[in-house]
Amino acid sequence: MQQVMIVTGASGGIGAATARLAAQRGFRVVLAARSAGPLARLAAELDGLAVPCDVAQWPQVRELVARTVHRFGRLDVVFANAGYSVSTSFRTEAGAPPEQWRDMVLTNVYGAALTAKAALPELLRANGHLVLTGSAAGRGIRPGNLYSATKWAVTGLAQNIRAECVGSGVRVSLLQPGLVDTGGIPPERATEPKLTPHDVARAVLYAVEQPSHVNVDEIVLRPA
Repeated sequence: MQQVMIVTGASGGIGAATARLAAQRGFRVVLAARSAGPLARLAAELDGLAVPCDVAQWPQVRELVARTVHRFGRLDVVFANAGYSVSTSFRTEAGAPPEQWRDMVLTNVYGAALTAKAALPELLRANGHLVLTGSAAGRGIRPGNLYSATKWAVTGLAQNIRAECVGSGVRVSLLQPGLVDTGGIPPERATEPKLTPHDVARAVLYAVEQPSHVNVDEIVLRPA
């Protein structure tokens, strides 16, 4: 029986690349994002299920899991990937105004937590796998960078969920990529070395395709 994978943040970038690679590897894919148009086109390309979803809204995340199980009868892998970044500063007026910070924090941290909460009952039934997108930015100090702080939070979230799932058969992996060329890189970083979304997708599938007794706790990947 084909395994089923939910990918959040699937309308582009890392999420879309991972969905494509997972479909090539034989997964049935369920694609979630707020952008309904790109989501529907990718679902048609991959013969997948598109579920428009704001991961910071609990009823919508529960509905995402419910529709997945209703359609495919199971859920094996969840890639909690939805997230984004805005530029911030605490000392100066540079970057996005504070009114824009809230959505980033809710999507990156609360959204990942809700995705895990909604999916874990099904993952427990399937001895499944939860993969979360952190960031290399969540491994060091980035002055004035709230995005970095949200990814520190995702690191703690992954570790705490993994600790709660010990002995349950559920695996939990944290992905921490460096700069990825997703089309939204700030101009000041345009000349830096970058990973491609497909580079990151390969890392996701590496973790997921390990034998069931092997848990890849963390993957850090950076452009050479």
